[in-house]
Amino acid sequence: MELSHSFSGVSAVFDDPNLVSCGGLVAVLALARRCGLGELAGARLTLPVKGGVNAGLKVSGLVAGLVAGADSITDLDLLRHGGMGRVFTGIRAPSTMGTFLRAFTFGHVRQLDAVAERFLTRLSGHTPLLPGAGQVCFVDVDDTVRETHGYAKEGAGYGYSGVKGLNVLLGVVSTPLAAPVIAATRLRRGPTNSARGAARLIGDTLRTVAACGASGLVIVRADSAYYGHDVIAAAIRGGARFSVTTRTNPAVTRAIASIPADGWTPIHYPNAVWDEDEQRWISDAEVAEVPFTAFTSHPKADHITARLIVRRVKRLNPATVTPDQGELFTGYRYHGVFTNSPMPMLDAEACHRRHAIIEQVIADLKAGPLAHLPSGSFPANSAWLVLAAIAFNLTRAAGCLASAFHARAATATIRAQLITVPARVARSARNLVLHLPRDWPWQTAWEQLFTRALHAPPPAR
Repeated sequence: MELSHSFSGVSAVFDDPNLVSCGGLVAVLALARRCGLGELAGARLTLPVKGGVNAGLKVSGLVAGLVAGADSITDLDLLRHGGMGRVFTGIRAPSTMGTFLRAFTFGHVRQLDAVAERFLTRLSGHTPLLPGAGQVCFVDVDDTVRETHGYAKEGAGYGYSGVKGLNVLLGVVSTPLAAPVIAATRLRRGPTNSARGAARLIGDTLRTVAACGASGLVIVRADSAYYGHDVIAAAIRGGARFSVTTRTNPAVTRAIASIPADGWTPIHYPNAVWDEDEQRWISDAEVAEVPFTAFTSHPKADHITARLIVRRVKRLNPATVTPDQGELFTGYRYHGVFTNSPMPMLDAEACHRRHAIIEQVIADLKAGPLAHLPSGSFPANSAWLVLAAIAFNLTRAAGCLASAFHARAATATIRAQLITVPARVARSARNLVLHLPRDWPWQTAWEQLFTRALHAPPPAR
């Protein structure tokens, strides 16, 4: 591909008042309106008069900007160009949005959490967001450090990754048929322990999952950072099963040593699994299980008995073996999973490895709304995180309405193919008409999203 004219024959002028760069926002905001985003925010948020007036409009505007690709307050100016004022009303300047975010306190962030929870519930009722939730549903919990720079960010510090930033805790929901959506979020100080507040977040997530129609088997999955009584007890109280990677401690080591030599089942992975400690891909392993009672150092009422499923892989790097290790750890690396899943052993082990699906959500957020935490105020950044989750779920719901491919596509793909589509705004018989590019490769999916978001009847309640 090359230019069709010489450089001297090409010019550019920013003078079209009827052109918009993100025509897909029409359908997305129509869906948000059908699900009552502005209405929920206006009813739940009780911000002070300064910055808190028209909270519903401002929340909708912030979410629209994040859906369209904004990752800072200044980027919200992308909502004020060309014909946007003809298609949307109530557009606010970035400075107004910044004042609104800085008016948040911790209590207001919790109010916004309630808005996000109810909005996700409504999205799941209006769109096929979580198909199969009535049979099997997975709740994945994990955290990540969002790197920050400078000294103006409240709460920033060095966490477990050695990176200075703020800690983001997520509760993510998925089914075997559906891509993940975000059910709960918490922004925490950078040096925070991963499991801090995770029990409460699991409780919030399980209530949201139930409201979204998860009436069957629900399994909470987490890595070893969350191997603790509080986290597992929260899953049990919420009526869910659990599947948590164990830490290597004397009790776990004794349980592994008790597995007989003929108790191991060889497995071959159709797709290789990355081993962090060995820094290599592995395709073969052996799996066994043994009954196990965890947290025996706690009072007897806190003891939890379930299954310890162990996967072992051969060591290929002798340098990682220390001289004082016994025979048990000479030739193998062991990975334990503590679970009360009703699945057979191999299915339960494979199910736990799919906990890695939450990394897709974290990557999507860091490539989009969480590319930055835009304010020096900790509550403002906490509100930004909740809004990012709302935008993520709204984008995912739009993809579900568009096509089977977009229902599982990354948010960046949905944004590029369905949302940031240029359109010219025209008027015909008192109706607005969007003229989009001819031969757009994803025209069919865009038209399906547009029709379903604007014209489909609401679901029966």
